[in-house]
Amino acid sequence: MRPSGRKLDEMRAVSIETGITKHAEGSCMIRVGDTHVLCTATIEDRVPPFIKGSGLGWVTAEYGMLPRSTTSRMRREATAGKQGGRTVEIQRLIGRSLRAGVDRVALGERQITVDCDVIQADGGTRCAAITGGWVALRQAVNTLMKAGDVTSDPLVSPVAAVSCGLYAGQPVLDLDYAEDSEAGVDGNFILRGDGRLIEVQMSAEGATFSRGEMDQLIGLAETGVAALVDAQAAALA
Repeated sequence: MRPSGRKLDEMRAVSIETGITKHAEGSCMIRVGDTHVLCTATIEDRVPPFIKGSGLGWVTAEYGMLPRSTTSRMRREATAGKQGGRTVEIQRLIGRSLRAGVDRVALGERQITVDCDVIQADGGTRCAAITGGWVALRQAVNTLMKAGDVTSDPLVSPVAAVSCGLYAGQPVLDLDYAEDSEAGVDGNFILRGDGRLIEVQMSAEGATFSRGEMDQLIGLAETGVAALVDAQAAALA
């Protein structure tokens, strides 16, 4: 039934390759099917003005899509002089999702910026960015711990994300573009590795959904995130 031939509860192939860039304190390339995202993490000895002097650390994110990450060329947002609303919304989502797995007191008064650049898009780019972004963040924190700059691990739990939706009336896990563009309901589910929900974004697109169907999608998301956390751990081993 699915265009890819996958089972309803089957993820796309996932791979996470670390150490992609030379200069960043953390980096990885995450591939979820044909969606590929480069994630890098940068440590800075500064924090935003609104938390300066608080002793709290900060994790933030930036997100972008390369012009030919999609089927037709997109104009670079830099040439327009501003980021689009979708870009701003996604990078805020990535930042607050990653912060949900961080003890900001233990991090200390410093900032880690996670950059997520979509090399190729086939659905689920924000979910891949969050999942890969945590791997880059983990590497950056390992750098701090190795140098003795933090005394206890500030990462309290892995963070990962997956999309689920109703396609042809059936609940499916990890939508690719062909499914996402035709889904009656689609959602993004961000969870910590301990199973705690961070954020759920669900919307009906020409259909509605019941409480029971929402519970089914959350169940699929829990399965998918568990698999992604395993992939994160394997990449970092």
